[in-house]
Amino acid sequence: MLNNIKTETPQVMGIINMSPDSFYPGSRCLNENEFENRFATMIEDGASIIDIGACSTRPHSIPISEEEEWERLKPALKKVLRVFPQSLISIDTFRANIVERAFDFVGDFIINDISAGEDDPKMLKMAAKLELPYIAMHKRGTPQNMQDKCDYKDVTMEVKEYLSSFAKKAEEIGIKEIVLDPGFGFAKNINQNYQLLNNLSELKIKNKKGENYLLLAGLSRKSMIYKSLSISPEEALPATSALELTAILNGANIIRAHDVKEAVQMIKLHKLLTQNR
Repeated sequence: MLNNIKTETPQVMGIINMSPDSFYPGSRCLNENEFENRFATMIEDGASIIDIGACSTRPHSIPISEEEEWERLKPALKKVLRVFPQSLISIDTFRANIVERAFDFVGDFIINDISAGEDDPKMLKMAAKLELPYIAMHKRGTPQNMQDKCDYKDVTMEVKEYLSSFAKKAEEIGIKEIVLDPGFGFAKNINQNYQLLNNLSELKIKNKKGENYLLLAGLSRKSMIYKSLSISPEEALPATSALELTAILNGANIIRAHDVKEAVQMIKLHKLLTQNR
């Protein structure tokens, strides 16, 4: 599936949360009509992928049960199947059973797993079995305790080692399409997040073919922005765009964004900049 994404230019992944507990209220869609309208708008605004999540993983959140996650996710998948069958979606989950049920429901999609397979020992084998692309994120611990696990000697090198180790393991298991996510805001303090962003190009890791794995940056409206500026997530769009441009300049291939139109506009201007050097 990811082979269908044009990676000559950065792509935008739009965020839709089917959870009332996500950190940014503007991303929440709590019924089928809201979901359909938001999905349609994001596609119109230029999103290449729509990322659908039903279980909040914000700091200090408590995971819901698998069955509740599925019941929140199912109405969205019905809409995708009926209204947007040609669209490329990712599902934000750390549960292999959710992946299997979703695959049986809608067919191919991208797995977006914040735990890189650590939270469910069945996840990587499931991804390989179903031949699904896989986004693996770096974190430590759980949403309840991850912000107590920020003790790095060198955050960039330790994240790179983690992602390199994951990619090697995933390839050995049989996962063919891998995207790497440094996990901004997950088990990193504010300074560490900015160190990672500055050094994002160092996270370019090559696969067996000698090609770089795609790199995803999820910065949208996060606490590294709004806490640094003493504002709310609702006020963080201009600063988000600035950091997303920095991520593109430093090598990100996919921007995971709440605000698709603005992210697409930023990428268009970045393209003009590069064309007129």
